[in-house]
Amino acid sequence: MVAGSPCNTLAARAKTQDKGRMSVDSVSRWMAKLTPGTRVVLRTAIYGLCAGLAAVAFQVCIRLLYDNGIVRLSHSSLPVFLIGSFLIVGVTSGVSGWLLSAFCPQAAGSGIPQLKASFWKDFGLVPWRVLWVKFVGGVLSVGGGASLGREGPSVQLGGGIASNVGGMLGEPKQQRRPAVAAGAAAGLAAAFNTPIAAVTFVLEEIIGDLNSRLLGGVLLASVVGALVVHGLLGEQPAFALKAATSPTAWVFAATPVVALLASVAGCVFQHFALGIRQWNKAPRRLPAWVRTLLGGLAVWLIGSAVFIGTGHTGVFSLGYEDLSAALDGRMFAIDAAILLGAKLLATSVCYGLGGCGGIFAPSLFFGAMTGVAAGGLLGLAVHLEPSAYILFAVVGMSSCLSAVVRAPVTSILIVFEMTHQFVLVPPLMVAALVSQAVAHRLTKHNFYDALLEQDGQSVEQVIPPRDLKAWQEAPVSRIGNFRPVIVRDLSAAGLKKLIGERPFDRFPVARPDGLPLGILTRAEAQAAIAENRAPRLLPAPTCRREAAVREAQSLLIESPAGMVVIVAGVDGRVIGLVTLHDLLRAEFALSASG
Repeated sequence: MVAGSPCNTLAARAKTQDKGRMSVDSVSRWMAKLTPGTRVVLRTAIYGLCAGLAAVAFQVCIRLLYDNGIVRLSHSSLPVFLIGSFLIVGVTSGVSGWLLSAFCPQAAGSGIPQLKASFWKDFGLVPWRVLWVKFVGGVLSVGGGASLGREGPSVQLGGGIASNVGGMLGEPKQQRRPAVAAGAAAGLAAAFNTPIAAVTFVLEEIIGDLNSRLLGGVLLASVVGALVVHGLLGEQPAFALKAATSPTAWVFAATPVVALLASVAGCVFQHFALGIRQWNKAPRRLPAWVRTLLGGLAVWLIGSAVFIGTGHTGVFSLGYEDLSAALDGRMFAIDAAILLGAKLLATSVCYGLGGCGGIFAPSLFFGAMTGVAAGGLLGLAVHLEPSAYILFAVVGMSSCLSAVVRAPVTSILIVFEMTHQFVLVPPLMVAALVSQAVAHRLTKHNFYDALLEQDGQSVEQVIPPRDLKAWQEAPVSRIGNFRPVIVRDLSAAGLKKLIGERPFDRFPVARPDGLPLGILTRAEAQAAIAENRAPRLLPAPTCRREAAVREAQSLLIESPAGMVVIVAGVDGRVIGLVTLHDLLRAEFALSASG
């Protein structure tokens, strides 16, 4: 056999893969010898370490690309900046859009809704493809200047990497939720340098329960993630803030007004971004990557206009330079108002057209600029100290973020940890109350749940009830599948097409008027085709969507096909189905949320 031949190459590759499997198996066997408590702590620490390293690498790559692109060009002549930034934003947005459309459309956006759905619906299983596409696409998009954030992708990367590392350490697919929760917390802690807020965010947004039994693992992983970013990037807070002073009566009285305006800005962004995204989801002649490219070019057009008029580059990428200027008292009110409108428009278009990035950083930016602009208006009527403008910016940041993600505890802590100013806490608490009132008045769901609903995933199906009684009395619509494949053609040709196109084992069968006939199994369809006869159908137990889960459980136990057909309450036509898998998945979610 010739050296370097394809056979030798394949043999060498197989040998390398076998060594990799042996090393992973040996680690799993070694961990199996540990006590259960030690094993859990060690695994959680490994999740936090891997997630923290991924978030830091993501942050560093974005910074390198942005500093050597948009930032460097901003110090050149105007023609050089315009031409260079156009090329950078265009190329990075186009390549990022192509990666998403060609390899993994699920990696678009912030990633937090996708991670939340994976946590509850897929037991915490996150495919590797999502991770590498998210990393590369996010670096190109955000680092290339798209008006999006890196914190949401860091949460998805952290949770996804922890999920896959858990698999390497022997965790079965049905038990990856603790790994996802721990990795998500470590990823956010490393992204924002805010370990406490990372814990509350995962509990508030991903798990939806501040009393979850996963708290210990989330806390440990968050600490590890913070240690990683401290060791590699330093212990400084995300934003430098001048020493704050206690607010005067005028300033404290104006705090609810600033919070109201910032919350409205966040809700306007949510409606605008989701509206563009809904339009973008409809079939279009333009390929998906071209629409993502157009979103990037819209950011370039708006950002370049703002740069020409004000000299600020805050519309591009994270906008942290201008955000830091607002928190340092170096931002004029008129510039803040211009940046607010421009950034809000650019982010909405960029996100709505399929950009790869989050909304954490933009939401903080909207709020800070709203606070500075509102302070400028108030300053026309009464004298304000420079520290008042800084306080308004901080209040605006917390209010806008709280209105968009509806995580008030996280919004308070994340701003406090980023600024390290305890005197800000009372105004932030007032702002949180105002923001929640505004958000519940102007929007149905928070931004992430609205995205899930827009993608056809009912929020009530994603988030389980918190106790057994509520679970048993919940409607079956919580767990049902309302986009079933319904069989109406039982001819040989129809059956061949069915089993050739659909991978499912069982199908509900309905008459032309939609009434249920029975349940067809895949094996019976194949046998009917082979024997040239009509298929035999199993009985189809039925229930209405309003029926309690308790009733569906009894019907599933009695059903020979392990399936219950959901029918409309008026005419009895088939509208959905529920299987044992749906029931077990929901019950696993219930146990994980306890």
